[in-house]
Amino acid sequence: MHRNAAAGETERAGGTMRRLGGWAVWRLGVALACRLAANPPNCLTAQDTTHVRETTHIPLPADTIHHGVRPMGAFLRSFILPGWGQAATGRPMTGAAFVAWEGVTAMMTFKAEQEANYFKRIHSNNLRLKRQEVQDWLVLWVFNHLFSGAEAYVSGHLKDFPPDLKVRAFPGGIGVSIPLHE
Repeated sequence: MHRNAAAGETERAGGTMRRLGGWAVWRLGVALACRLAANPPNCLTAQDTTHVRETTHIPLPADTIHHGVRPMGAFLRSFILPGWGQAATGRPMTGAAFVAWEGVTAMMTFKAEQEANYFKRIHSNNLRLKRQEVQDWLVLWVFNHLFSGAEAYVSGHLKDFPPDLKVRAFPGGIGVSIPLHE
């Protein structure tokens, strides 16, 4: 056996064996790593969970699925047109009340504005009071939009509340009964 510092052939009892040097081992390791990275063995890919796609659909419980309009949607509907959010949440009578009050405040605002314009033309001393009346009706008109939106928002949250809630007056106080459905 010969010992050389460089790579070369080594003789053994069974024959000649070639010894690899530092660069040759490094090149062989890089080539092996590239080969494994390009096409990993099948047994390793079965264990790799980072590339698994979730294809199954998990059904949600019935009480978490939302049906109908959401509370913020009801608020925006009633803020734009009072009564629309109430109708969307299943409260048509409340919506009708807001629509009726919307009509009253709108018509009274326009009527008071026309009267104020008339008082201005005839140079009446009551013009200041009529302008105040126009502002009052305008404030009620805006308040109707805000209150209708707030009421629709609350009714959107409470639409799943049991409708069979009953409040009764008794001689000793007030009683509340809530039916429990199983």
